[in-house]
Amino acid sequence: MKPLTHVAGPACPLGLAGVDTDQLIPARFMKRPRSEGYGGFLLHDLRRDDAGVEKPDFPLNRPVWRGAEIMVARRNFGSGSSREAAVYALADHGVRVVLAPTFGDIFASNAVKNGLLPAVLDEADIEDLLAALTATPDLPVSVDLAEQTVAWGNRAVTFAIDPVWREQLLNGWDDIDVTRSCAGEIARFRAADDDRRPWARPAGA
Repeated sequence: MKPLTHVAGPACPLGLAGVDTDQLIPARFMKRPRSEGYGGFLLHDLRRDDAGVEKPDFPLNRPVWRGAEIMVARRNFGSGSSREAAVYALADHGVRVVLAPTFGDIFASNAVKNGLLPAVLDEADIEDLLAALTATPDLPVSVDLAEQTVAWGNRAVTFAIDPVWREQLLNGWDDIDVTRSCAGEIARFRAADDDRRPWARPAGA
């Protein structure tokens, strides 16, 4: 997994609350193999009309935000079912950071496992950022995971993230890598346990 330390550039002001995983990727597209890429299906039914034509006024369809690595949303982003494909759609589209006041728990966990940062900002800060992006669409936004800050214009605010998740993203670690990072402690425990309970070690081990 690619480490995530700092992401800067345009930020797409999605501005919707309660975006669930079925909206992030409708279930009918999940029959396709991941190897084909899910990015084109991101928010499909919100981005397109009934004929499949892109709605020009939808934020992700506007040229300034089409390739944005940062997305800004309102409360309860990623709620609903536990489908990991919702994160695949974001990641395959190129999104590396989602800023929101709250996230669905399973979505946030899946996001971290796929190298995507679910950064929790105060609701007032989200509203200020959305307003700034509406006024200045190409306003640069900078997200620093090490410092846990988001900056735009003359504003800099902090965001929250689980410290274990922060460590995973900064290092590009999956859950197995987290365990491996404790290899020294594990070895010391095993050695001490062998002294305490030599009878517990399998014969020939």
